[in-house]
Amino acid sequence: MVLNIKKSVLAFYLVALFGVIVSAIGFYILPERFFYDTVNIINDPYNEIGLKGSFPFTIWFYNVTGLKYWHFSLIGVLQYLIIVTLLYKIGVPDTFNKLTIKNILVYLAFIMTAIFISMPSKEFITFLYMALIIFIIKKREQFSKKTVVYILGLLLFFGYFFRQYYILVAVISVVFYAVSRVNFKNKRLVTFFYGLFIAIIMSLSYGIIKGTFLSYETREFINEFRAGRDATNSAIISPIPTDTWYGESFGIVYGFISVNLPVNGLKHIMSPQIIVFVFWQLLLFIILFIRYDKCLAKGIKNNYDLWIFYILFSFFISQGIFEPDLGSAIRHKMGVFPLIYFALYYDSFRKKI
Repeated sequence: MVLNIKKSVLAFYLVALFGVIVSAIGFYILPERFFYDTVNIINDPYNEIGLKGSFPFTIWFYNVTGLKYWHFSLIGVLQYLIIVTLLYKIGVPDTFNKLTIKNILVYLAFIMTAIFISMPSKEFITFLYMALIIFIIKKREQFSKKTVVYILGLLLFFGYFFRQYYILVAVISVVFYAVSRVNFKNKRLVTFFYGLFIAIIMSLSYGIIKGTFLSYETREFINEFRAGRDATNSAIISPIPTDTWYGESFGIVYGFISVNLPVNGLKHIMSPQIIVFVFWQLLLFIILFIRYDKCLAKGIKNNYDLWIFYILFSFFISQGIFEPDLGSAIRHKMGVFPLIYFALYYDSFRKKI
């Protein structure tokens, strides 16, 4: 019997199969720096296990599931199979087999996801959570205020119990929505301006209350701690010290550009992996921006797809505050890959709903 498999689905299977292989051999080929967090997750040297906070919860998760006792190759294969199954449930676009720029970017993302999921990882938990948001949106054929409340509630919950910057993502998403309802001449660019503006205001307000700005407690503190170590050549360091309000404001904008439009990363010409990321990220952002423009042109009313872009671009803006280096930036983007995947093919998935 000859199986009748669509070319797009066959292409999905082939890319996924390659990703499974990568996830299985990642332990043997990846540099030691890829496993810095994993050592803490598995061994819990500081007794951080708990239910609140990204490290404590991840440690708890791998303890409760017993996965901490598995070999990394088995963990990688299991986690990656779960991930590609979720992506398959989200949908396979009919044109997935064609060698377009968009598809090639996604093929590469499948492989990059396999790399970062080939070990106990916080990104695996983030991926599962972001997939849940996609399924909530897909399940509701008619866009409603309840859907927005569910989504924002999930982001706030995730921010409070897992990673705090997702609270910022939820707030900026609402700003995106509010600005998109105003009849500005160039609505796409204006929404980004206000998104960055709100991120800066929140960081400065945090600084007034706590005494240090948000970027210092995330990006700057980590980079200071790792100064002089190996594999820090892609560190994102603002040219202006971020200990003043104007320095912090500039640092957030600089960070946003560095992780989303990383033309400054071209200076790492001797590091091919960084150059690959630079071009991948540049093309991804440009394509997402174009698709956001097209989605926005269809109007706000009952256009649930727009909220994927609101959340995704809000996350990109938040990265301008907390990402210490380009490697971390790509790792965290793989955690929100369900949002990226849906945003790239939203019109194809809509036809199937």
